[in-house]
Amino acid sequence: MTHVAILKTGAPPPALESHHGDYPAMFRAILGDGVEATTFDFQSGEWPDPDAFDAAIITGSAAGVYEGDPWISDLLDWIRAAKGRLKLVGICFGHQAMAQALGGLVEKSDKGWGVGLHAYEMQSTESWMTPTARTISIPVSHQDQVVVPPPGSRILAGSAFAPNGALAWDDDAISFQCHPEFTPEYAADLTAGRRGRIDGELVDQALASLKQTNDRALVSQWIRNFISS
Repeated sequence: MTHVAILKTGAPPPALESHHGDYPAMFRAILGDGVEATTFDFQSGEWPDPDAFDAAIITGSAAGVYEGDPWISDLLDWIRAAKGRLKLVGICFGHQAMAQALGGLVEKSDKGWGVGLHAYEMQSTESWMTPTARTISIPVSHQDQVVVPPPGSRILAGSAFAPNGALAWDDDAISFQCHPEFTPEYAADLTAGRRGRIDGELVDQALASLKQTNDRALVSQWIRNFISS
């Protein structure tokens, strides 16, 4: 059985968590059978031993990787120490944390909020990307972006809004700006709850987009393929 550490770096708004579950629960749902997952609340000082797991998933968070909270610095150090010792998967904040830790640059984008269902053009085909696809449409929710990819990384997917939308390093680390673990229902509730912080017209467009067909199942399969390969 594959052993995965889930590094919990954030949480849904309380009203949504009670209905949709927390982020580790969302990842357990897409990982499926054959994976034993253990959650570590990184903000509370819980760190996994990289040598005790086959893979680690770093979740999303409301925090920014450039902020000064000590746990963020600890997370970046953990990523650097863990690289090469197990498979690493970063999602949204996790994608940004991996990029920042390994020599890239993350900033709050002047493009504003990315919300709703976004399409990414695939720029690389990796061995774990089966079935293959030329584009993927996945829920997103972010303001920060990887603006400079780390040295030695390769861009797997991008869009006009987020050119560095997915990255890979060697054969043991991948990251995605998008949220394959978000159901359209959760993404819609999260976005609707931010009306006022996010322009109302953009919220309406995002909610409409989330009713369209998505590729969550495909990207979830890719992640399962990657961590088990």
